[in-house]
Amino acid sequence: MSFVKKTTDIDFGQTSIENIFINDFMPMADGTHVKVYLLGYKYANDRDDSIIVDNSTISKHLNIPLVDVLKAWEFWEKLGIIKKHTKDNGDENDFVVEFLSLRQLYIDNNYSLNNSPKTDKTPSSKERVCSPDDLLEANKIPEIKNMFYQIDQLMRRQLSVNERLAVLEWIYNFNMDPDIIVKAFEYSIEKRKVKSIRYIGVIIRNWYDSGLITLEKLEESLEGAQRKYMYYDKIFKALGFSFRQPSNAEKEVMDTWIDEWKFSLDMILKACENSKKTSNPSISYINSILLAWKKDGLKSPEEADAKNQERKASNNKEKNKINKPKNNKFNNFKQRFDKYSNDELEKILGIKK
Repeated sequence: MSFVKKTTDIDFGQTSIENIFINDFMPMADGTHVKVYLLGYKYANDRDDSIIVDNSTISKHLNIPLVDVLKAWEFWEKLGIIKKHTKDNGDENDFVVEFLSLRQLYIDNNYSLNNSPKTDKTPSSKERVCSPDDLLEANKIPEIKNMFYQIDQLMRRQLSVNERLAVLEWIYNFNMDPDIIVKAFEYSIEKRKVKSIRYIGVIIRNWYDSGLITLEKLEESLEGAQRKYMYYDKIFKALGFSFRQPSNAEKEVMDTWIDEWKFSLDMILKACENSKKTSNPSISYINSILLAWKKDGLKSPEEADAKNQERKASNNKEKNKINKPKNNKFNNFKQRFDKYSNDELEKILGIKK
């Protein structure tokens, strides 16, 4: 005896997503990262051994480059909510994604410190885990005490003990000045509209990985990043793409225009004007225009206009050469007869003697 359940031709199933992901993790990611996670999570819950899915499947399903899928998994692994397990086939892009329980992570992060016995042993990882005693000692330092006061003002509430311990660990583990920590809260709350401690922790880690450990370097980097996002927005609006955000691949191409080719925003928007000549404008189309301008050494919209006029004049000259009539033995026929009077012509034709 066995039990079977008939399935429908159309997938009417449902996938349950934990609210912790929606509340704490989703605001940290861009749309591509979220789509990759959700589709991969759905495949993990389907448990249909007859269907083989991999990163290429996700790439084709979402119609995005494979590199964007791989970057998404790197992002989620960095946040600690998935684990990548490489296979023995030598293909670094082919790996198993293990989705970790977000509820278990929440329990581990919030209750392990309070329930674990006090010990003088260091943790197994290199990162320091702070205790309430560390927090009491840190509050005696004026800079740290002032840091927590400013953070409470930004959060519009007092941080919990566990949240304060997490902030203190950032200072010890990433060698961050209290001013940088405050800046991270300010950036997350005012710019990104996110008050999640976990999200702010990711910001701190990214700044550390990028070497942004002084206020001067941080402000310089944020100014550059803000300028780039302004560039992305204006370029996409010029192309008529205001309904969506640029993908990571598109950002990399635009970064090349700005950082490597040193084109100004005015120059890039000038290239976007040419998108009106095609029914299917794209970043690749604009890239081909800017690449040609780079090879020609053009630096300003005025130089681009002058080059366009030069090309138009050259094209018109070529057209005139093509349309110019060729010489043949009849070209001078009328000119020779114009030399004779009517009487002379009649005599030549035998009409008149």
